[in-house]
Amino acid sequence: MSATTSASLAIRGGPRAVRSDPGDMFKWPIVTREDEEAVLEVLRRGAMSGTEITKLFEREFADWLGAKYALACCNGTASLQAAMWACGVGAGDEVIAPTMTYWASCTSALALGAAVNFADIDPETLCIAPSDIEARIGPRTRVIVVVHYAGHPCDMDPIMEIARRRGVKVVEDVSHAHGGLYKGRRLGTIGDAAGMSLMSGKSFPAGEGGMLVTNDRLIYERAVAYGHYERTGVASNFNVADAQVTEPELLRYAGITLSGAKHRINQLASAMGRVQLRHYPARMAEIQKAMNRFWDLLEGVPGIRPHRPAAGSGSTMAGWYFARGIYHGEELGGISCAKFCEAVRAEGVPMCFPGANKPLHVHPVFHTADLFRMGRPTVLSFGQRDVRQGPGTLSAAERIDEIAFGVPWFKHDRPDIIAEYAAAYRKVAEGAGELR
Repeated sequence: MSATTSASLAIRGGPRAVRSDPGDMFKWPIVTREDEEAVLEVLRRGAMSGTEITKLFEREFADWLGAKYALACCNGTASLQAAMWACGVGAGDEVIAPTMTYWASCTSALALGAAVNFADIDPETLCIAPSDIEARIGPRTRVIVVVHYAGHPCDMDPIMEIARRRGVKVVEDVSHAHGGLYKGRRLGTIGDAAGMSLMSGKSFPAGEGGMLVTNDRLIYERAVAYGHYERTGVASNFNVADAQVTEPELLRYAGITLSGAKHRINQLASAMGRVQLRHYPARMAEIQKAMNRFWDLLEGVPGIRPHRPAAGSGSTMAGWYFARGIYHGEELGGISCAKFCEAVRAEGVPMCFPGANKPLHVHPVFHTADLFRMGRPTVLSFGQRDVRQGPGTLSAAERIDEIAFGVPWFKHDRPDIIAEYAAAYRKVAEGAGELR
């Protein structure tokens, strides 16, 4: 018996593996005097509803990603809805999306009168499975939404090949993966457009906000016209000299948003975002170093696998938001993921729970919700084919509570603390016989 398993598991009365106070290892976001002064400067000028700070933030964000255009929005949901509309999604259309994601990745399709055809996930990456995409494409499919889930990059090459061959747009949801790479390319710059949340809990936090990025000028202008009335010119005197749209069809609607919604971000968030962006590359690198250290310490431990791309692939986990591990209970005598997690929590790791988000394809809103009060489900209201799926249809995602579990999201690379948390997972995995 190894040293890590010589003592009984804590759940059986043994000593806990984690004994040290973690301090600020998990504190997020990191807010400094620099953030405070930037926000106060906007507050003192009463410039919260302007755009001058926001435009600076957008330019800096686009330059950082290597994208041509960035458009700040009031939240990530708005950025994704604008991206879908700008890519052509409308009533009667379909959007393909992974069932394993937060609802904001795809529910906006319903608000546009479209249906969502959910795809299954790869059980090792937890991202949309490219092999499950092409068969779902129909004559009214307009967009494939890909979610770089829990920081892991989607396998973009086969997805983009399918999309280009079938004439479908790709929208990346980068809310979990700001700054991540796929084979050396920044996430959010590979598809036709991207949307992402900048809320305070994300790895890139700006308080509350969202960002749309694209390299396509028309998509950018359509997103501006959809939710940013102050950037399309003033309709009352047809003054469009300072407009950020040039497309004649869009200029016709100057002064009013095409969505009837206002997506402008509060400049307090833009000011904070600019400061966060200056420090984010270094903070992201620190998180990556810490998280990779954690998983390196668990190399070869039975039953658990790191949720990260292969070394040397050119792909990275960005800020490692919503950190997960992959569970293989068959290597531990069939012990359930729930039982494994319970034992790890007893060792002093409070964030170890089975699963992740719940699959969306079984949620009633995608089956029966009547958003437009037409007397039938919105997913069928505009002549769509019926793409609704019930339990038992997407097997990998429906097993999420058995294949994934939570791990600590370290914000600093402090080897001694990280080693204690890694020891907790190792102790339970190597002592799993006590749980049987």
